[in-house]
Amino acid sequence: MSEKPEIKSVEDRTSLANQIGAKATRKIKAKRNSSQGVWFGLGMMGMIGWSVVVPTLLGAGFGMWLDNRHPGSHSWTLMLLLIGLVIGCLIAWHWVAKENKEIREDQEDNNE
Repeated sequence: MSEKPEIKSVEDRTSLANQIGAKATRKIKAKRNSSQGVWFGLGMMGMIGWSVVVPTLLGAGFGMWLDNRHPGSHSWTLMLLLIGLVIGCLIAWHWVAKENKEIREDQEDNNE
């Protein structure tokens, strides 16, 4: 009744060790992901917001400087503000895509 199953070969032992290691890694990742929760989401929103705001303000500031130094028929401020906004949105899109990819990879790892 108290017979222990024998692992017959070294390959079986290695396979068992790999399975145990994979399960332990999944549990650690799951615990880490569950602790992120609301604060992680708020931090991510803040990071995405700043990644849009900073290039937009830099573009507007540089445009104002150019308008003061080299006045012309078109507004450098408006043009560089829009360019900064587009660059900021591209940066935010990059961050969201990167985080989405990591979340999907973690979910695939947990499903294995």
